[in-house]
Parts: sequence; C-alpha cells; structure tokens
Amino acid sequence: MLNILIVGNGQCGNRILDAINREAFGKKSRLAKFYSQQKYKSNVQTIAINTAVNDLKEMKFTKAKDRIHIPHLHGVGANRNVGKHVFEDNKTHIMRQIEERGNFDVCFVITSASGGTGSSFTPMLVKELKEKYDFPVYAVVVLPFREEGTLYLQNAAFCLRDIRESGADGIILADNQFLKQMGGNVESAYNGINDMVARRLLFLLDALDSEMMMVTDLGDFKTVMSGGAGLATIGFYEADTDMPVRSAIQKALSPSGLLFSSDVYKEASRAMVIIRGDKERLSIDEISTEVEKLSSSVGHVFKGIIVRDGELPQVLAVLTLESASELENLYSIAVDAIKYERDKKERVATVKDVDRAFSQIDGMDPSY
Repeated sequence: MLNILIVGNGQCGNRILDAINREAFGKKSRLAKFYSQQKYKSNVQTIAINTAVNDLKEMKFTKAKDRIHIPHLHGVGANRNVGKHVFEDNKTHIMRQIEERGNFDVCFVITSASGGTGSSFTPMLVKELKEKYDFPVYAVVVLPFREEGTLYLQNAAFCLRDIRESGADGIILADNQFLKQMGGNVESAYNGINDMVARRLLFLLDALDSEMMMVTDLGDFKTVMSGGAGLATIGFYEADTDMPVRSAIQKALSPSGLLFSSDVYKEASRAMVIIRGDKERLSIDEISTEVEKLSSSVGHVFKGIIVRDGELPQVLAVLTLESASELENLYSIAVDAIKYERDKKERVATVKDVDRAFSQIDGMDPSY
C-alpha cells in the first residue's frame, strides 16, 4: 500500500483537492466526509493551504483538520512577493502539519500558476519538502487564460520557473484554455476543469496501487516523469458503449483528451498508458498496435492493463514532454505582460500630472 500526500495550495489547489475528496468519498453530500471511508486503496493524506479563509470555508468535502489557514488579511492580492514573505513566516507551522501526517512514498502539490498564494507558496513548499524528505514531489500546475490579465501572466511565468528550480521531480501541466471548450457559465466551466484534473489524479492513484496484467507502478511513474524537460501532462478518455479500445486510446492521446495542448507524437519524451475495463472489451491486438505507434515516436512506453468486470474501457496516459510549443507561446505573451507592468510602474513614478493638479490648491482652504 502506497502512502501518498496531496497538498492543494491557494484557491485553485483547494478546489481541485476538494473535487478529489468528493470523488474519493463517493458521495455528493457535504456530510459524507464525516461518515464515509475514502475509496483510496492507498493511504492518502490531503492538506489544503490558503491565506484566504473564505476559500477554505467553501470546501465541502475536505475535513476541517485538513484545512490550514495562514493568516494574512484575506489573501495576498496576486502579489507573489508578499506570498513568499508570508510562507517564510509560516513555513515551520506548515511543515509541522505535514510531518504529523506520517511518512510518504510520493507527494503531489496542486496549484494555479497565476494567483498569489498558490503560485508563491508552491515553489517554496516543494523546496522545503525536497530538502527534508526523500520521496518524490510532483507539482500539478494550472495555467491561466491567456487574456486573464498581465499580473496573472507574469505570475505564471515566474511561478513555473521557480518550481523547476525548487527541485521538483516533475511538473504536470493543466491549462485553463480547456474552459473555452466547455461552454456554460463561468462557475460550471471552472468546476469542469477542476473535475478533469481530479479524475485523472484519482485514476492514477488507483492504478499505481492496483494489480495489473501488465504492471506499471510508482517506480515506472518516476522513470516516466524523469524524462523530457521536467514537464508532463495527462490524457484521459472513457469509451462510449460500442467504442473499441483503440479509439479510446487515440482520444486519450489527442489534444482534446489532454490537460495541456500538445502533439504528443512530436513533443513527448516518455509515456505511461494505463487501460482499465472489462476483459471482453480490451483487445490485446488493438492495445499493442496503438502503444507501438506511440513508442515509435516517443521511445519507451510503460503499459498497464487493469481488468474490471463490467466497465467500459478507460484510458489514462501520462506523457513527459521534451518540448512544448504552447508553453513557448505562453511565455512570449508573458514577456509582453511583464514589460507592460514594468513600463506602467515607471510611468507612474515619473509622470506628475496628478501631482500638478493637486498642487493648484496648495496654501488654500475651503470657504463655507
């Protein structure tokens, strides 16, 4: 049995963590956390960290003992410099909370790259974890809309860089651009991306602790994540009633099945493909054909098959990337955002129009 730690930092990380706990408890009621047992095969400990207490209060499926409020007004206002100071002031408390949960085999830290608390806390938390413990630490990072604003874009650029330099064993990318595909109102769209990330992580956790016909385990996952440029994404697809397993594999590897836009046949470096379903629906010939097609492009592919009676085929693919054109596009936009914010700050410091306006009433008093 694996011992797994999942940390959700900031509003985005909290909400994805809550979605994970909702599925893990297998209940829709917020009371489920009090009387239900989690469905994990592994020993999974979850911790939510936030400076904004209201975000923690909104969590419906995460126990109060697993929510850590770091007091700082009502958040850090998307300012990563403030967030770093707040983490430094409170890191002893945070690390003590983690230490009290016991020993772990692997840790996942979930965050948005663009906000304040998550994007500033996560690189520093990963660094602390890597210095203190031997287990691998993976960051699950959600990227912003490209039009979300200059502050969020520059936060994303610096956050990703800081996580890479923190010693993280890998970064799993998700992208809010997927929200555009979902339609509906803003709340349902954000819930949709949270559920997509949560479902993939839960499938992965279940698979790493399951008996398989063709075995993949935590050691294989580590090998996959050590490939490429330290970046990865996850694809997933659940087959329709009459869909052959080869089609489910293809859809899991397609851009619409991935959390981060990529042409995996050109940009991926290593892969793990896990197929789960009823044995009557899992054609070994079809599976082998699709895996061989992938391996001819990316090199080594770890393959796992889990037999579950009565289940339609479900496919999870973990792919490390040696290049990422979409990430290059993001950084190109982020550079413009950084320059814009810098130039604006300089203009504010030099332009005295407002000061001149106020100076016109120097030495004068109101008359009534």
